[in-house]
Amino acid sequence: MEQGSTGNMELSDLQASPGEWLGGTGPEADIVISSRIRLARNLAGYPFFSTADEQQLGELERMVRERLLNTCVSEGMGYFSMQTMPMLDRQFLVERHLISREHAFGKGARGVGLALDETVSIMVNEEDHLRIQGLCSGLQLREAWERVDAVDTRLESCLEFAFSAQFGYLTVCPTNAGTGLRASVMLHLPALVMTRQIDKVFQAVSKIGLIVRGLYGEGTEASGDFYQISNQSTLGKSETDIIETIEKVIPKIVEYEKMVRNNLMQQKHEVLEDKVWRAYGQLKHARMIASEETMEYLSSVRMGVSLGIIQEVKMDVINELFLFTQPAHLQKQNEIQLDETERDVVRASYIRKRLQGSD
Repeated sequence: MEQGSTGNMELSDLQASPGEWLGGTGPEADIVISSRIRLARNLAGYPFFSTADEQQLGELERMVRERLLNTCVSEGMGYFSMQTMPMLDRQFLVERHLISREHAFGKGARGVGLALDETVSIMVNEEDHLRIQGLCSGLQLREAWERVDAVDTRLESCLEFAFSAQFGYLTVCPTNAGTGLRASVMLHLPALVMTRQIDKVFQAVSKIGLIVRGLYGEGTEASGDFYQISNQSTLGKSETDIIETIEKVIPKIVEYEKMVRNNLMQQKHEVLEDKVWRAYGQLKHARMIASEETMEYLSSVRMGVSLGIIQEVKMDVINELFLFTQPAHLQKQNEIQLDETERDVVRASYIRKRLQGSD
């Protein structure tokens, strides 16, 4: 069993597939990569994470781990302690969107419970005592909510959450109080970026209380033309209100992206084809390639596959490459620590072999 793991699961069990967020099976999956619901919960009788001492955090983490495994392990959930987990494994979980960067590199007693199919993860002692997350491929916010709600109900049967009749569930950040729910959708919007119309999306969603973040959430920049759109606050809104707000705006963004792609195909076909095929050529023949450069080229190729410009490679192969070429995934696949230059060489080799195998 891997260091820090508890239950019937090891991190190596996750390596064979790209995970739920890049599964590519849900509605509108060519543009909507994934839907995520996250609940913030804190335990009654304990100080918030920001004010608790090491002893209190350790006691809380041990109790939650025990209760979590007793209530969820029968459904294939494992638990991992962050203190004893190697840094490479922490980065691996960040790349798979199962934990946040803050959780991976923070200090003190903390852990994460994971479902084997990666549809549910539970961070313990992140910003709040519990961050319960549900992930679905494509545009499936309600399905993600149902998964999270089921886990939340089960945990609340054996844990007392901090709750106020006036403010709802209490959280470290006041904007999360109430339901404690953050809903987000990850979109792939290369055409809007290419035509410099992405700022119109930012401006439109901000007017209705939504926020745009990068690939790995708060404080990160867009990579590979991936953007996350989520609600800014929860207080005074029901779970249904939050989900419905996002459900109304996402189809409009999807249609906007599709319209711009079609316009490019009709009006600037040669420009678009050149961009797509150049990116494909770089990926298929490069001997060294950096992570950010890879994301940029994969984004163009993914759009090309979606539009039928490239027919010799499948969408699931491109989706997998987005994840398996990330630094931690490369090193875990090769079972060796690699410096940046070595990673660039190994990454290029891996991409060449994967694309040749898809011909």
